[in-house]
Amino acid sequence: MRPWRSELKRLLLMLAMAAGIGFLLGQMTLTLLLSLLLYSALNLFQLRRLDLWLAKDPTLNQSDPPESFGVWGAIFDGIYRLQNQERKASAYLENIINKAQESSVALEIGVIMINKKGNLDWWNLACENLLGLQYPKDRNQSVTNLIRDPRFADYYHQEKYSDTLKINAPRGNSRMLEFQIALFGEHERLMIVRDITQLHRLESMRKDFVGNVSHELGTPITVIKGYLEAIMDNMQDLDEKWQNPMRQMRAQSIRMENIVRDLLTLASLETETSAKQLESIDILSLLGEIENDTQQMFASKSHQFEIQCAEGVIFEGKRSEIYSALSNLIGNAAKYTPANGKITVVVRRLKKYLEICVADNGAGIEQKHIPRLTERFYRVDSSRSSDSGGTGLGLAIVKHILSRHGGELLIESELGKGSRFTCRLPRSRLIENKTKTAVKKPTELKAENESGKIAAKVS
Repeated sequence: MRPWRSELKRLLLMLAMAAGIGFLLGQMTLTLLLSLLLYSALNLFQLRRLDLWLAKDPTLNQSDPPESFGVWGAIFDGIYRLQNQERKASAYLENIINKAQESSVALEIGVIMINKKGNLDWWNLACENLLGLQYPKDRNQSVTNLIRDPRFADYYHQEKYSDTLKINAPRGNSRMLEFQIALFGEHERLMIVRDITQLHRLESMRKDFVGNVSHELGTPITVIKGYLEAIMDNMQDLDEKWQNPMRQMRAQSIRMENIVRDLLTLASLETETSAKQLESIDILSLLGEIENDTQQMFASKSHQFEIQCAEGVIFEGKRSEIYSALSNLIGNAAKYTPANGKITVVVRRLKKYLEICVADNGAGIEQKHIPRLTERFYRVDSSRSSDSGGTGLGLAIVKHILSRHGGELLIESELGKGSRFTCRLPRSRLIENKTKTAVKKPTELKAENESGKIAAKVS
């Protein structure tokens, strides 16, 4: 039987006895009132005992509950059982945390726990070697005060933790560190720190090697190409059986020259810092120039070009690099779009970005290839490079150029329905002024008219 039912029966029995005694004494109301007061006093006494017991810190004092009977005995025993369960769960969790901390000591990767206030809660031994943290001196210190690199502060506060941050180690040592942060709990953070000095050194050696080899290959390829062109000019003097091999040799020498040129471009983009002196780039004029060059290059395909861009969109950047990026995208669209296809370039000013979208109605690309398109020499189809003469470096160059200008490249494609490449550049680099916003759709860029404005022929 449940304790509260026994307690109810006990109360009713007590009231019945009090009523009987009161009836015999002729004071039924008084005896019932006295019995209820006695019952209340006993309950208050038990509440007092419970309060005194609960007031003790259970982590310091594990005393047994007060002895009692009835419903109060059940309450004391139930709370005691809950306390024991909580102690066991806390001990289990503490054991897991201790094991995690002990195991992390052996790791070469730094692990730091940061509370919701941005202060250091705990770190493993590797952090003392990598970041120079000292326990307990640096505990509860702000992480941005201990790692003072402005790039770390930006990374920490922007909370774009899908990417990692690579910076030099603080306190003047020559290490290169990689930081990655994950949010958990009540806006707390777990920060992982890796020493990538060796990887960084190998990557620098790879870049130097590619740059040096590309530079050294430039001269022999130029010589070979020069002699082949001289032979091609006197093709009539050659035996007919050598004419086709000579044409193939010349085509491959041009392709090799393009690969070397693109490798040198990539090497310079990776090693040079972003240009400090920016140029004002008229996007409509630049697109018209690229369109004209692309039409001449692929004149046999008779593509239809459509450029939708307002007049007066002026972007601050390095003109040669922006030209190279957009030329690569529009050239690729023309290269892989069948004859009489349509290529559309749309320029839009959004709240935070300037978007330049290059879309075509070509064959499209399977979704599985899209994440790897900006890798060097990656091919959707190995036969495409030989057919089109591409180097496989164009999109890697585009990605680096946009990154140097604070932008990014977005790729959308559907097999059989064409592709869309979007350059997203920061709007803060736009030179805002009061200009016409009419959309232009040029297919041929005409010469500047007397007023100095660029006229566009509507397709």
